[in-house]
Amino acid sequence: MNFLRGVMGGQTAGPQPSGAETIQKLCDRVASSTLLEDRRGAVRALKSLSKKYRMEVGTQAMDHLINILQTDRSDSEILGYALDTLYNVISNDEEEEQDESEDENAQKQADDLATQFTEKFIEDPEHITLVLTLLEEFDFHVRWPCVKLLTALLKIQGVQVQGIILVSPMGVSRLMDLLADSREVIRNDGLLLLQQLTKGNAAIQKIVAFENAFERLLDIITEEGSSDGGIVVEDCLLLLLNLLKNNSSNQNFFKEGSYIQRMKPWFEVGDDNSGWSAQKVTNLHLMLQLVRVMVSPVNSPGATASCQKCMYQCGLLQQLCTILMATGVPADILTETINTVSEVIRGSQVNQDYFASVNAPSNPPRPAIVVLLMSMVNERQPFVLRCAVLYCFQCFLCKNQKGQGEIVATLLPSTIDANSISAGQLLCGGLFSTDSLSNWCAAVALAHALQDNLTQKEQLLRVQLATSLGKPPVSLLQQCTNILSQGSKVQTRVGLLMLLCTWISNCPIAVTHFLHNQDNVPFLTAQISENLGEDERLVQGLCALLLGICIYYNDNSLENYTKEKLKQLIEKRIGKENFVEKLGFITKHELYSRAALKPQPVFPSPEQMLFDHEFTRLVKELEGLITKAVQKSSEEDKKEEEVKKTLEQHDNIVTQYKELIREQDAQIQELKEKVASMTTQTEQLQATVSQQQSQIQQHKDQYNLIKLKLGKENQSQSNNQGDSQVNGLQTEELSQLREELEELRRQQTLLQTQLSEKDALIDSLKSSAQAAEAPAGGSDNAELFQEVEALKNQVQSHLAEIGQLKTERLELLRRAEAGSSSTAPPGDKSSDAAKAALESRLAAQTSEMERLKEGRSELEEQLASATSTVAILQTEKSKLQTEVQESKKEQDDLLMLLADQDQKIHSLKQKLKDLGETVEDEDDIDARDQTSDEEDEDED
Repeated sequence: MNFLRGVMGGQTAGPQPSGAETIQKLCDRVASSTLLEDRRGAVRALKSLSKKYRMEVGTQAMDHLINILQTDRSDSEILGYALDTLYNVISNDEEEEQDESEDENAQKQADDLATQFTEKFIEDPEHITLVLTLLEEFDFHVRWPCVKLLTALLKIQGVQVQGIILVSPMGVSRLMDLLADSREVIRNDGLLLLQQLTKGNAAIQKIVAFENAFERLLDIITEEGSSDGGIVVEDCLLLLLNLLKNNSSNQNFFKEGSYIQRMKPWFEVGDDNSGWSAQKVTNLHLMLQLVRVMVSPVNSPGATASCQKCMYQCGLLQQLCTILMATGVPADILTETINTVSEVIRGSQVNQDYFASVNAPSNPPRPAIVVLLMSMVNERQPFVLRCAVLYCFQCFLCKNQKGQGEIVATLLPSTIDANSISAGQLLCGGLFSTDSLSNWCAAVALAHALQDNLTQKEQLLRVQLATSLGKPPVSLLQQCTNILSQGSKVQTRVGLLMLLCTWISNCPIAVTHFLHNQDNVPFLTAQISENLGEDERLVQGLCALLLGICIYYNDNSLENYTKEKLKQLIEKRIGKENFVEKLGFITKHELYSRAALKPQPVFPSPEQMLFDHEFTRLVKELEGLITKAVQKSSEEDKKEEEVKKTLEQHDNIVTQYKELIREQDAQIQELKEKVASMTTQTEQLQATVSQQQSQIQQHKDQYNLIKLKLGKENQSQSNNQGDSQVNGLQTEELSQLREELEELRRQQTLLQTQLSEKDALIDSLKSSAQAAEAPAGGSDNAELFQEVEALKNQVQSHLAEIGQLKTERLELLRRAEAGSSSTAPPGDKSSDAAKAALESRLAAQTSEMERLKEGRSELEEQLASATSTVAILQTEKSKLQTEVQESKKEQDDLLMLLADQDQKIHSLKQKLKDLGETVEDEDDIDARDQTSDEEDEDED
């Protein structure tokens, strides 16, 4: 212990040992001491020396310290000392603080030393696993040094340490548990650790995200006060940026988890925006970057569109537009907000329409687009702000033909309002101002209003400008070429040339207007053919591109400037090889490749603002086409024209056939629909017919039952009334009996007519037998007798029916006579009592009669409903008539057979007569039947 006291600062006699010797002795004590207290003291001493003697401690003590971590895990104090010592050896914090006083060589040596010790520590991956295991210790003096040590290792050798942690079981999960630690120091340093862990490693980013990192980080941001929070909010936002940037899986998870909606409260600002702290500005700047990450143009179009839709629906876009139009917002926040709004509305029609409807809180209110354009063409505004406004305008017009039309419409004579400032007026003002940056920005903005929109290119040709008093107005196209020929600044000329190239590309009418000015082609050829300095090379290349577009999109409507004549002009004045070389100056320019990387215009200085991203795409598309068009001969052009015409004719034929096929398909589809509808109607009608047939059958059955029931009731009622007649029959009952008698008479008449028909048939048979002359056999005679007997049986049955009817008639007459004889009143009291009894019975019978009448009226109503269905049966009658026609044909055949039969009967009778048999003729039979009928009538 005396030795340790000397090391820790105690005064001892004799010479003092050097730092290396002291460290060596301490390392020996750590390795050899059996007492935990001695080892703890030695490690504490190494910790105190580790910053001053960093190289010696790292070289001699690292292995011993790692051994302490493995063997003395039960003592948290010695573990804390060992971890702190390793952190001091590996970390480069002290040297970073002394950067201002040390030279570069010293800093390089410190960095090399940190790298050397880190590589030594991670040679064995188990060392990292050991530190991760120690993270499970809740003791502050162990957990916090572990976090700091892992952070330092990740800063120096991030990729290697990330790989070890990734394959370590539960490695990332242990680190995520740090966010739930109640001690803010550990939680905050855990955020820094996770920042280093997630840099550039998509696999770890996914694991961290699925460990519920988004929920925890957003909760911490809310607890810390959102944008008003401290540096902890900044660390959370940086970690969120690491997790989401260029990671489509995490972005989709963030959107699907409804975390975009939780970002809206971050951007709620008040009316008083003065005095923002630097930390608030930093936080809000990172929050805006987080929004931009979700809708970045480099993301997949589907994911970007989905996030844009979500931001509009949850009100985030509206909140950003509020910041955009608010007063007192710091310039850098305003610039980043403009860039954020730009990417939220880029290519989204709904968001673009909303942005077009936003008005600035001015008097009178002006559209936000107009207010932003005023800032863009104002040379006193900051350069980055003007670039942001240009980017916002470009995003507003991206895939927005409606917005392009609205911008161009503000330039047309019929829509110009002299009392208000429009976007078109601001663009024209910037296009012809003295500020070259305003010229360039206005030219590029106007070019975006024409991008991929042939209609607006033609509409813009109508724009007329008043140059000065007393002079006629000139077209916008002519004014651009006039300024171009005046030799203004390079930036202005580049902007105008980009505008002209975009304007006349893929628009033969605009090419014709451009070539119609006799000065344009000579100016372009002169610019291209001259040997100018480096600064003018870009202008020469753009002039070559413009002339090449005039050749490629030329419709040969001007005789002096047809394709062939322009190519001859290039060959004589410039040379084809020289022309192609000058055309290549565009893509070889150093700023061209930078502008082609991403849509946002980001330039270090205004002088380097030369190329637009969309224009680089146009150059890439047209450069090869123009080169081929210039180098082709006239014969090749003719052949190509013929091929084009043939292809056009073929396309027209194909189009006609396609239209014919479409029409036929439509007709087939229409017919199919009609067939389907008619099929359904037929099924419905069949179902209706079957239902009605069943109903008719039911009504028939009900009618028959009612008829039988009424017949029985009438018969019983008439019997009861005959027995209970008092004071004579009522007049109604007598009339009922008379009606029944009449009905019976009608039936008798019907039967008599049927009987007469049968008699006529028998007479016809007799006449046929008498007229027959052919002989007949014994079998025919037997058949004849059978037929005669059958006819006699039918006559007897009819006579029996007639006799029954006569008896019923006599009975009814007797009832009527009895009723009339009982009408005289009796004279004694007994007859009065009998009369009262009979009157009561008559009243009961009368009430019963009324009830039966009511029932009969109901049945008559049902019968009326049944008769309504008779109309339906008429349709069946027509079918039956056809069957009747067929039956008539069969009847004719039967008549023929009957004639043959008559001949046979006649022959048979003749044979019987020849044999001596007596055969009655039909006349004798008819006379006998008639005599019997007359006797019956006499009896009646």
